[in-house]
Amino acid sequence: MSKLYSGAEIVFKSLEDQGVEFIFGYPGGAVLPIYDELKNHSSIKHILVRHEQGAGHAAEGYARSSGKPGVVLVTSGPGATNVVTALTDAYMDSVPLVCISGQVPTHLIGTDAFQECDTTGITRPCTKHNWLVKDIKDLSKILHEAFKVATTGRPGPVLVDIPKDIQFAKSNYSKPKKKKKFNGKSHNQFSQNEIDELVSLISKAKKPVIYTGGGVINSGPEASKTLREFVRLIGFPITSTLQGLGAFPGDDNQFIGMLGMHGTYEANNAMHDCDLLINIGARFDDRITGKIDEFSPKSKKVHIDIDPSSINKIIKVDLAIVGDVNEVIKATIKNINKKQNGLKDSNNQRISKWWEQIQKWRTKNSLGFINSDKTIKPQHAVQRLYELTKNQDTFITTEVGQHQMWAAQHYKFNKPNRWMTSGGLGTMGYGLPAAVGVQIAHPDKLVIDIAGEASVLMTMQEISTAVQYNLPIKIFVLNNQYMGMVRQWQELLHEKNYSESYSEALPDFVKLAEAYGCKGIKANNPDELDEKIEEMINHNGPVIFDCQVDPNENCFPMIPSGKPHNQMILGPKDQEENKITGKGKSLV
Repeated sequence: MSKLYSGAEIVFKSLEDQGVEFIFGYPGGAVLPIYDELKNHSSIKHILVRHEQGAGHAAEGYARSSGKPGVVLVTSGPGATNVVTALTDAYMDSVPLVCISGQVPTHLIGTDAFQECDTTGITRPCTKHNWLVKDIKDLSKILHEAFKVATTGRPGPVLVDIPKDIQFAKSNYSKPKKKKKFNGKSHNQFSQNEIDELVSLISKAKKPVIYTGGGVINSGPEASKTLREFVRLIGFPITSTLQGLGAFPGDDNQFIGMLGMHGTYEANNAMHDCDLLINIGARFDDRITGKIDEFSPKSKKVHIDIDPSSINKIIKVDLAIVGDVNEVIKATIKNINKKQNGLKDSNNQRISKWWEQIQKWRTKNSLGFINSDKTIKPQHAVQRLYELTKNQDTFITTEVGQHQMWAAQHYKFNKPNRWMTSGGLGTMGYGLPAAVGVQIAHPDKLVIDIAGEASVLMTMQEISTAVQYNLPIKIFVLNNQYMGMVRQWQELLHEKNYSESYSEALPDFVKLAEAYGCKGIKANNPDELDEKIEEMINHNGPVIFDCQVDPNENCFPMIPSGKPHNQMILGPKDQEENKITGKGKSLV
């Protein structure tokens, strides 16, 4: 007779067989049997967070920076509901997470028992799939299936809800079925005819642009290498969404910057005027498209994505190619090399005027700003941070708001998996716990959270986690004493009615750092900025850096709400001319 294992033992045996090294969690009554078993599995390290939302974001940071699924362990009731924000964030941004939640004993489900909630019902809309384990015999199978679902196709979060009696019950353990490693290739549905059509469009385009998203990074590091080969081969300009930054080198001449609401003038104008738009692994979301009926009106549109449900969801396209982006791009390169040897030269001639136009747009210097020798401009702070860290293999996380956009605009990413931010959900409080997860995955690398003072306070307690595990994360706070993006929208859209956007009674971040047992640094003057950034970098431990920046600075360029890509506000002087009125106010 084969050995019987408890449900708690099966959880850990499943995690071990899936290659899990870290779990982020917080104990509670409904998961104590699992925590009892933790001591018997030294290959898996548990990271004790201070809030379940922090566990989820830390797991996201770990997953995004490592390419491995993040694992979260929470208790029933409030433990499960606290992690919902992180699950939704992961769902929107296609991050592979496996969340294991405890549940009240089976016989108490539906009785309003202590710390009971309908976890599977609550998380159904924000996970790829979830399971309530009703029979111990199904547990190992479900756990292995959970990892498969989380990591294949378009990645995303899953949840397994395990009642307390199932954790005590005993059954046989079944190992995961030996199959070829899942990497999305089983989801390829594209044909040679589609590749031929794409190459034909490439060979005729006079004003092309490549538009990349997080799908390139999700496909793995090889996809970024393949993308670079492809872009070099065809000579087209390339732009990126917020989540796609790093898939193509940010300092390369063919890269024309981020596009969208706070994208560059050249990227947005290229998107509007192009005759061929090749979307590789992006969603056509509202921050990118702006006014849908005026989005890239004259272009043939190609959409390459592993998720068929993303295609024709918002923007109708002329050519849809469903598959892993790495495989699609490789097939396209192979086709070009086989049939179109002279394509690069002919492309260079055909699109030379297009590149001339792009260079003219570049002369606008849309990311320029008026610097000051009296106050620290937030853009300048990010630029100095970049210059002083660019020679290291640096990992950047952010919170959400103005600082996030300034980081995307002024910090250049030349490698994938170095940029972790909340895109689809826009979750304030994401960056600090995400930095914890990134540092766990890369203990010897420099990890910096470019933060806003309002955002970072939402999950500030996770600095305690960093101190406990000796994680030398750097929290670089662009402190403008406002909820900056809220204030900016109030200024531009709501007649300067700054209702509740001023952050009164802010803490002294230096004293706060000291209270948590880490280092605090404060900078008020541009002259001291470099020296203090270097002090932050060189400190062997967690740091909170309070960078006091101009409170009135707005994030430009900006596509006014309700306007197409070629009508951008480039700076304060444009605000009155491009005033947002009418329907635009409701579209932000």
